[in-house]
Amino acid sequence: MAIRRRIDPDQGRGALEMWLTQARLDAATADRSTIATAVRFTLEELASRAEGNSVEVRVPPFGVTQCIAGPRHTRGTPPNVVETSAEVWLNLVTGRTDFQTALAAGDIDASGTRADLGDFLPLFTDAELEA
Repeated sequence: MAIRRRIDPDQGRGALEMWLTQARLDAATADRSTIATAVRFTLEELASRAEGNSVEVRVPPFGVTQCIAGPRHTRGTPPNVVETSAEVWLNLVTGRTDFQTALAAGDIDASGTRADLGDFLPLFTDAELEA
């Protein structure tokens, strides 16, 4: 079942490209609207590539999604949760860092047996974003 997208893919890619350009230049952080759009777009992208409801991915305050096939979570605190900041999340989805490195550095809070997104990240390569 395809997910319902709320962020236009072209707008989402544009926001992600803008964030990545500024990150490469070590420029001031992108504006909040750009970050929010990029995060929400990439969460939707993850959910479409790894459909399911067994892991909840949280990037406060911008968004949350459920992904990865397995037992469905319906009430209370999910058993498999990944939570991180917008900056770390965008670095993960663009391949600027990998999941295990960020986890070891304490940049990600992950709990549960399915809370390893390493097989699903990065979502985009530099070549894809520059095309």
